[in-house]
Amino acid sequence: MKKTITFFTIIFSIANIQAQEDIDLLTYENTQDINFFNTIKNGAQVKEYITTNKNSVKVGDTLILGYPTSQELNTRTYSGSYGGRARGGIAQSRSTSKKTYEFIQMGRPAGFGSIMSAMGGDAQNMADNSLKNTTVIVREIKAYHRGSKNKPLYVVMVLGEINGRAFGINKYLSVMDTELGIESGEILLKNRKMTRDEAIAKLKEAKDLVEIDMMSKEEFDKLKTELAPIINNK
Repeated sequence: MKKTITFFTIIFSIANIQAQEDIDLLTYENTQDINFFNTIKNGAQVKEYITTNKNSVKVGDTLILGYPTSQELNTRTYSGSYGGRARGGIAQSRSTSKKTYEFIQMGRPAGFGSIMSAMGGDAQNMADNSLKNTTVIVREIKAYHRGSKNKPLYVVMVLGEINGRAFGINKYLSVMDTELGIESGEILLKNRKMTRDEAIAKLKEAKDLVEIDMMSKEEFDKLKTELAPIINNK
């Protein structure tokens, strides 16, 4: 009986430690704070992440895949042929390119597929243009160090298909750097807050509209009041 109690005590203690490793709320500032990030283990689960522009992303949120920002070039060489025989020394090369995501890869981070690709010397299988405008759901958010435990954290999101189906042969997608994925426009947040630069650009555009009588001074003043907190929050 004593051994049984000890066994279940150990199991409960392990489960409790694992639960404590989960992070309820992680901010971008946390990821850069050495007093915080050197206490975090690689792969720590995060329930909610606040980006550098104060946008919130939670497990269970729905997002939209934006436009891919990279381009993959494939070149194939074909041997010329005449009848049933290949003509020696004659070959043609054909190059094709496709738009791919720079920060969104197929599958889980460091999953079996990623490991096999790395062993074969292949680049990671990045998502392509066919997934543009796809609505996805955040299944997991994880924090990883950029090297050793004394290096800042970056945030990875694991995305699932909204109806529980697969993205082709892959069950999940991984946003390998959440901040860069959002900043590049590859990930679109439904309730994304306007950045300071965007607010300034919008106000300048409104000023031009006032000058050509396409916007009233009252409308401009109202917009200026709305954008002031964003612009002044340096």
